[in-house]
Amino acid sequence: MAGVRSVALAFWIATGSVAEADEQAGLSHLLEHMLFRGTPRLTSTEIDALFDEMGAELNAGTAKDSTSVYTRVLDRHLPRALEVIGDMVWRPALNDLDAERQVVLEEIAMYEDDPQDRVFDLLGEAVFPAHPLGRPIIGRAAVVAGVARDDLARFHAQRYVPSNVVLAAAGSVDHDELVELVRRAGAEREELGAPALPAAPEPTPPKLRYAGKDTEQVHLCLGGRALARDDERRFALRVLDNILGGTSSSRLFQEVRERRGLAYSVFSFQSLYAETGQVGIYLGTRPDRLARALAVVADELGRLLQDGPTEAELDRGRENVKGRTALALESTSARMNRLGSSLLADMPVLSLDEVIERVDAVGRQDVVALMGSLFDPEGLSAAAIGPSEQTVRDGLRAVTGELDPAPAAVP
Repeated sequence: MAGVRSVALAFWIATGSVAEADEQAGLSHLLEHMLFRGTPRLTSTEIDALFDEMGAELNAGTAKDSTSVYTRVLDRHLPRALEVIGDMVWRPALNDLDAERQVVLEEIAMYEDDPQDRVFDLLGEAVFPAHPLGRPIIGRAAVVAGVARDDLARFHAQRYVPSNVVLAAAGSVDHDELVELVRRAGAEREELGAPALPAAPEPTPPKLRYAGKDTEQVHLCLGGRALARDDERRFALRVLDNILGGTSSSRLFQEVRERRGLAYSVFSFQSLYAETGQVGIYLGTRPDRLARALAVVADELGRLLQDGPTEAELDRGRENVKGRTALALESTSARMNRLGSSLLADMPVLSLDEVIERVDAVGRQDVVALMGSLFDPEGLSAAAIGPSEQTVRDGLRAVTGELDPAPAAVP
């Protein structure tokens, strides 16, 4: 990328919560933390000091189907940054496990105290019951508290292998020079064979997951299954998301928040995975306003299902997707993320012109068809956190009717 002096660099590892068995729930996230605890050559303090000295960012993240370790550095520091991150990824010392497990347990406790975060994982449990996609990425406290160092080392050895890793970079970087840096760094290790991913989740009836908590607001999500990430309809889904609740001009934001003041936060969202995906709507409002807010949501879903979007909404939705894509490509980090995640998932890296062509091809019937298959109220599950389950059930009748609770009680 001409005109920049920095490089965004990341190792992408094809492992995340979806690749965990029940008894491993949370090990991908814990291992991501442990990468920062040092290597045989560098302590964790030395790693922190080195990146601080370079004025660089160093971080990592765990997702449903990937883990990434990433940095943004000045171009002259790229060789050193690549060497150190490679050491962290391939040869973590896995020292101080007891200390780091306490950090992760605190993170889990913090997450449990945040209903606005937790409600999205409850929706995952309702949409994908008894499947790893329905489990929180952060994992279970009992697993994190009980895993032994040898088991975590075995988990690393199975998954952090060259055939399971992509390296991506964007910015002031030359491809051939980067390849040579990687070659010199070396990543030879035995391929133990990563565990097979679980089969695609079977369809299940809509469910309600409710967690009682003495909160000022009810935090509620509606959602269901969506498209796989390689589905060509994903471009139409992005346009639909913009129209429904993904922007400040969207129907839900305008009708629920701006015109009636029934919520501070209301939006739609989407997540696409290898064989399926998830769409949803989030709403946070006080209990005495929940029924009114959900009635407005029901009305907007019904109108969009029956009448489809207006031409103005379609034009605005398409232009928004194109504009956001183009603006993101001006960021080194965003471009690196796009390259790494696409290659890791065996997805084509489309040029901006190719993306624009596909977005421009999205028509009214494409959006209407997706709306009918993904946002039919009778097929939506729900998740809620708040002080009264009955208040939630009463409000949901306006949208989904009566929902059966999921089999397991939610603490």
